[in-house]
Amino acid sequence: MRALAARLLLLTAFAWGAAGAAGFDVPYLTGRVVDNAEILSPAAAERIATLLKSHESETTDQIAVLTVRSMQGASIEEYAVGVFEAWKLGRRDRDNGVLVVIVPPERKMRIEVGYGLEGRLTDLHANRIIRNVMAPRFKAGDFDTGTEEGVRAIVAQLKGEAAEGAANEESRGEAAVSALSGLETPDLSIAERILFGAFIFGIIGLFTIIGVLTPGMGWFLYLFLIPFWATFPIVVVGVEGALILLGCYLVGFPLAKFVISRSAWYEKAKRDLKTKGRANVGGFVLGGSSSSSSSSSGSSWSSSSSGGSFSGGGGSSGGGGSSGSW
Repeated sequence: MRALAARLLLLTAFAWGAAGAAGFDVPYLTGRVVDNAEILSPAAAERIATLLKSHESETTDQIAVLTVRSMQGASIEEYAVGVFEAWKLGRRDRDNGVLVVIVPPERKMRIEVGYGLEGRLTDLHANRIIRNVMAPRFKAGDFDTGTEEGVRAIVAQLKGEAAEGAANEESRGEAAVSALSGLETPDLSIAERILFGAFIFGIIGLFTIIGVLTPGMGWFLYLFLIPFWATFPIVVVGVEGALILLGCYLVGFPLAKFVISRSAWYEKAKRDLKTKGRANVGGFVLGGSSSSSSSSSGSSWSSSSSGGSFSGGGGSSGGGGSSGSW
């Protein structure tokens, strides 16, 4: 995706990224290839620029490549959006720009895609180009080949000429789980992952515990929390990690409830809910249906609660594309 989880994180960047240099200095646009990190040979830079010029002449799509030594404290997503908006890639009426950002010292890269090209160069396509074409070459220290082949793959995808073979086999496999594949893990630091994890798991973890401890209505919470366990953890642990956690939840919840249901206090809470309309579970007063006019004190929960230049002068990007590292 852009993926739902990643795009939520990018909306803030988009809001201030249009200003270009709200938190960093945007490099000057000198051509289709701006090699400020000096990782490309003159010959490779010329070949890439020629390819991009030819593609633009045929389609009006504008693609630029930028290499830098530092993002000045910004994330790769924030930096790419800021540069894209400042450079105004793509035509205003088509939003058909693409920006490839490579940051060698931080071993990060991103393909930023304008609104108008997101249908042809999806987040999944961009992610596959980064992972299968560019990253392996960059790991070997071959920036010339990695960058040139990555750009050629982008052009081929935009023209509908993506190569058949292993890449397409992977694409078909990923398409079977496209709803999850689009939700990529955002490029977060360890500290950010810890903070997001504390927030996400603190909330769904609390309601999971309440569901396990609550007689009767706990099964409603079990079903209610399934989509939350299936999606929210992706932001912190990625798709594979989220699948593992979902499996643990689907199996662990019933097992834990079975064990706890055999305890004396659980039976007492179950009787209290039936006879008094409320029960004290771990300090929480859980309210059920009751004909009593008196109100219970403490916390309550019920199922009824809801909770330079060649710029076209105006293309926009809302965070579409993909980030990666090597």
